[in-house]
Amino acid sequence: MDQLRTTWSHCLEHAELSDVGRQRVNNQDSFVVTLADNQTDFERRGHLFLVADGMGAHAAGELASKMAADIISLVYRKAPNRLPTEAILAAMINANHQIHTRGQASPDFHGMGTTTTTLLMLPCGAMLAHVGDSRAYRWRKGRVEQLTFDHSLVWEMRATGQFANNELPGYISRNIITRSLGPHPAVKVDLEGPHPIENGDTFLLCSDGLSNQVQDEEIGLVLGCLPPEEAVRVLVDLANLRGGPDNITVLAAKVLGPQVAQASQPDEAGHELTVDVRPIHPAIWTVIGAAFVLAVGLLGLGHPLYAVLSLAAGGAAAVAAMVHRYLGVSRRLSWQRRRFGRGPYVARDCSPSPALLDRLDETLQQLEKAVADERCPIDRDAFAAFLQRAATARQAGNLGEAARESLRAILFVMDQLRGQDPSSDDSGVIGLEMAD
Repeated sequence: MDQLRTTWSHCLEHAELSDVGRQRVNNQDSFVVTLADNQTDFERRGHLFLVADGMGAHAAGELASKMAADIISLVYRKAPNRLPTEAILAAMINANHQIHTRGQASPDFHGMGTTTTTLLMLPCGAMLAHVGDSRAYRWRKGRVEQLTFDHSLVWEMRATGQFANNELPGYISRNIITRSLGPHPAVKVDLEGPHPIENGDTFLLCSDGLSNQVQDEEIGLVLGCLPPEEAVRVLVDLANLRGGPDNITVLAAKVLGPQVAQASQPDEAGHELTVDVRPIHPAIWTVIGAAFVLAVGLLGLGHPLYAVLSLAAGGAAAVAAMVHRYLGVSRRLSWQRRRFGRGPYVARDCSPSPALLDRLDETLQQLEKAVADERCPIDRDAFAAFLQRAATARQAGNLGEAARESLRAILFVMDQLRGQDPSSDDSGVIGLEMAD
């Protein structure tokens, strides 16, 4: 994995983090990243990113999400000659079947399931295969878009048009999902895309442990201000600071340029593969050759009509061979022109603004107070320096830099707390009571 990360590091930066949260005893989330082995592999299958959030008592949810991550990534890669859309659908359905079968085989695992959101970064764009309420976002130029539809009771009711966003009755739980892998023998998988990819785009996959605690605008602000490695840590910290009631998994991938692998050998550089060309079966060549020889023989025996018919048969075989050989071209072009799904489903302006900075300031003030109240031994001078730089940048009108320093101040304090002696009563994650 480290070698592949290096292969693509000049054009793709990604980071992943999964955390148990503050109120759960085990982590039922899973994630997987499968980068293309080389340029040819990227042209065929692209990069795969996946987040799964398991459900079920005991270790059932943890098992379900792990099975989804392992099975989907493996089955998808084992079908190099199928279209990506066909391959990812087959992989998701295969995972559903295996999780359901495993759940039916044991009372402890009965009814287990998992949400699954898979991002395929392909030459034609970003494709998503999605079941459940884990989400996929795209940040681009100060705007964040949710590319997936939550399969939840709240979203399904809103989709009927009976309720506006803020008019749902209070008794309707926001945690009821309507679709997942595993509980049922069949499942409907949503395909979304392909969405165009531009340099600078950042894609984010997350479980609802993040999206239920951190607003879309805040997610976009973090993605726009910090590189993926810092962004995933800050987002997990924000979710934990706001109670961390669930497992939190965040995966961020930033596009730095066209996806061209760093060639390990000179002849790999610049290699492009637009479509798999099927080999012509030797039997077809035999038929074509036999038809030609037969036509010559018939012509020599004074049967020109039969000779023409024989040549026609050979020509038909040649046409069939070409159709077979290049059928994949038309199929590939056809699916690339087709658009799946109706996303984006939500779009928010997340450019650094006074309102977003005020929310960060509120978090920092409460964090500073909590650290003082619990007498946590942190480097207060360094923390104060972050706050001063943020205040100076804001006063100068540089809201982006102010947001960046504020976010790094949060990350600094949380890293300091994590670095303390686990046996100390003062160590650990501080929870803040945050207003919605």
